[in-house]
Amino acid sequence: MKKRVIASILAAAMVMSSLAACGNSGSGTGSGSSASGTSGASSESGAETSGVITDNFANVDTNGTTVTFWHSMGGVNGEAMDYLVNKFNEENTDGITVEAVYQGEYDDTINKLKSAQIGNMGADLVQIYDLGTRFMIDSGWVIPMQEMIDADGYDVSQIEPNVAAYYTTEDGTMYSMPFNSSTPLLYYNKDMFDAAGITEIPTSLPEIAEVGDALMNQGGAQEVIAISIYGWYFEQFLCKQGLDMVDNGNGREAAATKVVFDENGGALNILNAWYDLYQQGYAPNVGRSGSDTATTDFTSGKAAMMLGSTASLKQVLEDSGGNFEVGTAYYPAVSPDDQGGVSIGGASLWALNNNDEKQAAATWKFIKFLISPESQAYWNAQTGYFPIVTAAQEEQTFKDNIAQYPQFQTALDQLHDSAPEYAGALLSVFPESRQIVETQIENMLNGSVTPEEAVDNMASDINDTIEEYNLVNG
Repeated sequence: MKKRVIASILAAAMVMSSLAACGNSGSGTGSGSSASGTSGASSESGAETSGVITDNFANVDTNGTTVTFWHSMGGVNGEAMDYLVNKFNEENTDGITVEAVYQGEYDDTINKLKSAQIGNMGADLVQIYDLGTRFMIDSGWVIPMQEMIDADGYDVSQIEPNVAAYYTTEDGTMYSMPFNSSTPLLYYNKDMFDAAGITEIPTSLPEIAEVGDALMNQGGAQEVIAISIYGWYFEQFLCKQGLDMVDNGNGREAAATKVVFDENGGALNILNAWYDLYQQGYAPNVGRSGSDTATTDFTSGKAAMMLGSTASLKQVLEDSGGNFEVGTAYYPAVSPDDQGGVSIGGASLWALNNNDEKQAAATWKFIKFLISPESQAYWNAQTGYFPIVTAAQEEQTFKDNIAQYPQFQTALDQLHDSAPEYAGALLSVFPESRQIVETQIENMLNGSVTPEEAVDNMASDINDTIEEYNLVNG
């Protein structure tokens, strides 16, 4: 495993964001087998083992154990998390007490974890955003989730395959347990579409341009589509094309050494299509994702469409106040001919290696509770994140929620229509990469660079960042 001092240095670089890119050579064979429940033990798949889990793992006495759980769920999501933790503490018969500690945003959590390495781990379980996946694998801090899965005989086929695939490497090892997962959607104003006489929802960026005039002239839209400058959207557009972001199997076979989105043409396709919408006046520059301008433009009735997370659905419905009917559709492709899918965003649960099998066993029991069908149905209903186990869809709580919010069915259909090979890239410098991508898109929309220059700059700057990371980890 990589030395912890390396991970400590790298943790300081983590900045706010939340997903990764997709490609057609990402995790096809390895993660596909894991997601279908046929992956082997960690020792057989080639992953380094923690040295903590023994053959007695499933029968370890956990009575009197306290599990410290660090998470980044605030607001309504935090209330839902507290409910689940309290429910586990009240109902488990294994003598386990979970102490949940809110650590702030995802970046705060990972930086707190970094600081804790100096003395002791500080936590047994930690929620880490997907951008930190490769970083956590390299860190040497964790017990690969696959070890617990295999030691307990847990059937991973219960987990949504396209969700499990993201957190599974090419050798079939699942390193963390999915928990709060989402994908992007196209949100649209049904009233505007009806007024414009549009019956077919656009499935690609060029098709959005085709209905632009009708939405503005007959539909009453001031903006056709609000697209935040967000690296996640760039990564998803690569996914929709079925193209990799980086080399070495999208960083799943081995650590990435360079980007390939410049070589395969994926990035230029995205920027040309985006810039075309901008130049025609259909997709104005609404700023970066943190400004929330795109969401406000849509929910206020200014924009006819927007791109947004599935996890934003309830907030969008609330903010629109019933002033118009909100529709949801699949995330648009770059070209009508694209045959790719979408990847997930969100975060997963990582078991930290405190060299204590009793703590690990207690942690695993809590994880199994969090991903149980009942817990996941509740979590979905309260937060809008996917239920990560398929059986949750049979729970009455889930059925009632879908009946109330039928727009969410689009998210599930899109997830199921995507394939595990579009699980996405693993890249330790993803936060830096995303900032570079966003800066260049912003420069393009401001007229400082052409789409071609923006792609060249992205590739050069990200490759420099990858090279620096690999030198430290060499």
